[in-house]
Amino acid sequence: MKARLRILVIDVGGTNIKVYLTGQQAARKVPSGPRLTARKMVAAVKAITKDWAYDAVSIGYPGVVRRGRITAEPANLGKGWIKFSFRDAFRRPVKVVNDAVMQAIGSYRGGTMLFVGLGTGLGTAMVVNGHIVPLELGHFPYRKRTIEAYLGTAGIATMGRSRWRRLVNEVVSEFTAAFLVDDVVLGGGNVKKLARLPKGCRAGANTNAFAGGCRLWESEWS
Repeated sequence: MKARLRILVIDVGGTNIKVYLTGQQAARKVPSGPRLTARKMVAAVKAITKDWAYDAVSIGYPGVVRRGRITAEPANLGKGWIKFSFRDAFRRPVKVVNDAVMQAIGSYRGGTMLFVGLGTGLGTAMVVNGHIVPLELGHFPYRKRTIEAYLGTAGIATMGRSRWRRLVNEVVSEFTAAFLVDDVVLGGGNVKKLARLPKGCRAGANTNAFAGGCRLWESEWS
């Protein structure tokens, strides 16, 4: 019988880095922030996982990833991510995906699903009949700025929570109609700031990112 891979899953956010290990009961986390570089992230993760043994690493990155490679620096973190070798740093096989993609994979139940991550920025991804469709809808122009500028954490600060909630409902409804989705999952740390979920949506959980990171190593998602 083939031994199960022990996967270290790293969910890189604008506020915290959360890490999970296959078989562990609880995640661990360490603060991130606008000065967090790839090298600092690796050092921080290694520091809080010294007692964990793992065979492979999954990284959810808050930026553009194409064919497993980071192709743009993050908007809310430090620089130096594009050419950084995570495989060399961890000395393990590594898979990197957009953080919304990782959440989407972990949240998927079938059909056409849209994931919207309400966090420091705005993460978006779709899964269509088991096929991953990365999206960057947060960068779309919207009103006077971008969708992310309104629905990210900065939007709450500038508009206030009530206006932000109304705009979340408006934008999510437009996404749902445009993409003809069967299922909408709202994730990210700011979901808890909604008084109620928009119609037809369900709330994601942080553990979905960890489930997605583990699923990345399964044959159907490879």
